[in-house]
Amino acid sequence: MSLLDRGTPPDPFDVLPVVPSFTLTSDDFADGDALTKEFAHTSADGANASPHLRWSGFPAQTRGFVVTTFDPDAPTGSGFWHWLLVDIPASVTELAHGVANGDPAGLPAGSFHVRNDYGTADFGGAAPPPGDRPHRYVFAVHAVDVPSLGVDSSVTPAVVGFNLAFHTLARGVLRTTYQR
Repeated sequence: MSLLDRGTPPDPFDVLPVVPSFTLTSDDFADGDALTKEFAHTSADGANASPHLRWSGFPAQTRGFVVTTFDPDAPTGSGFWHWLLVDIPASVTELAHGVANGDPAGLPAGSFHVRNDYGTADFGGAAPPPGDRPHRYVFAVHAVDVPSLGVDSSVTPAVVGFNLAFHTLARGVLRTTYQR
């Protein structure tokens, strides 16, 4: 028996309020794909590049967007937040490959990162423990009913998630995996 033997946690959106969906795509991978090392954290010999994302078909009353990436399989009891980009203007429907590198100059006007579980304000790539089962990475774009989620960069990912529960109109999701 491995120290990492454990049950499978739920997909995060299975335990949150149900909302309509819209289309989320990436030029870097498709839904269900295994991530390449390009999207792995530098601590896992990866390039730590954020993926390209494009979305469409969201509700007309959308006032802004929030991007999140979550690993429910991390052996923490609470999963692991890899990316939180908040207050993206409603006019933005695409993020370029590598935009979440920590330099706020490349982000959409008015948007900002909340620290991920690595403690950095950027995209933190996949880095499951070596030998562990494949981890799921849930990339989501949340269409929200407000131009600002009403938080700042000092809040925790849980506070962002709490606010999203009350402001999400619809959600586009891509699910990927990574194992090392």
